Amino acid sequence: MTKISGIFAATMSVINSDLSLNVEKTINHAENLIDQGCHGTAIFGSTGQSQLIPISEKIDLLNKLSISKYKDKHLIGTGLNSLGETINFMKIATSLNFKKFLIMPPAYYKYGDFEAIEFYTKLVESVPECKIILYNFEKLCGYKFSIDCIKELVRKFPNQIVGVKDSSYNLFENLKLENFSILPGSELKLLKGLQLGCSGIITATCNVTAEVSRKVYDDFLSGKEQSLNKKLCNIRSVFDKYNLISGLHTFYSRENEIYKNILPPLSLLNKTDEKDLINSLKDLNFTNKSSLAA
Repeated sequence: MTKISGIFAATMSVINSDLSLNVEKTINHAENLIDQGCHGTAIFGSTGQSQLIPISEKIDLLNKLSISKYKDKHLIGTGLNSLGETINFMKIATSLNFKKFLIMPPAYYKYGDFEAIEFYTKLVESVPECKIILYNFEKLCGYKFSIDCIKELVRKFPNQIVGVKDSSYNLFENLKLENFSILPGSELKLLKGLQLGCSGIITATCNVTAEVSRKVYDDFLSGKEQSLNKKLCNIRSVFDKYNLISGLHTFYSRENEIYKNILPPLSLLNKTDEKDLINSLKDLNFTNKSSLAA
């Protein structure tokens, strides 16, 4: 199998004023990021408010996404705690020829490696055609993958457990597996990760850094001198001061008011933080007009 590699945005969901999912605009948003340089996107990741969106709306989007021009470039997040609902959602997705998934283990309950392995075992046994990127983010789910856990999952399911998004950053420097994708969750780790043999990144802020991130990635692969990595890291550091979903929706809403819509209990930045965010980005000569501005 070809490794999953490159620049992936954990793409945003576009929400209507009645708090329903705007399927068409969510797909357009994701495809615009690919046009800007992303190799693909992760639909319904944490940045896409997946845990807050009804399953019926997710299924509606999958049906529309299955006929989109970039349908093969998307990873599908599940954003569900229930094992049964996750399996059902994966079966619907695979029936539409989506087979690559980004799946975080369940939140709320405390468990360890043995239980995590059991969870993914049930998924693979139920949907054997799947290709799963594990989502390692202890801050959100309360569990952090160990290197031994991932090695055991890959040993058991070499054709299904194909990568990891590492947002806890305990893996990308030390995990070494052949034909396995390791994708840190921040632009701050992109260049170092590539130097260590990682495959790219999956990040929230690629919603705004797609062009710059792709340039850093391409320059590394071609052996060119890095001219934009410092700027890329500075942009990410600005957004890291805030809740990323709040910051991204606030940033986008300055040009399109639909991005002001966000699902409770999430919210936009307050006016003080919004001002600080925009001014900090201006200090970097960064706007959403041109990511590669000087």
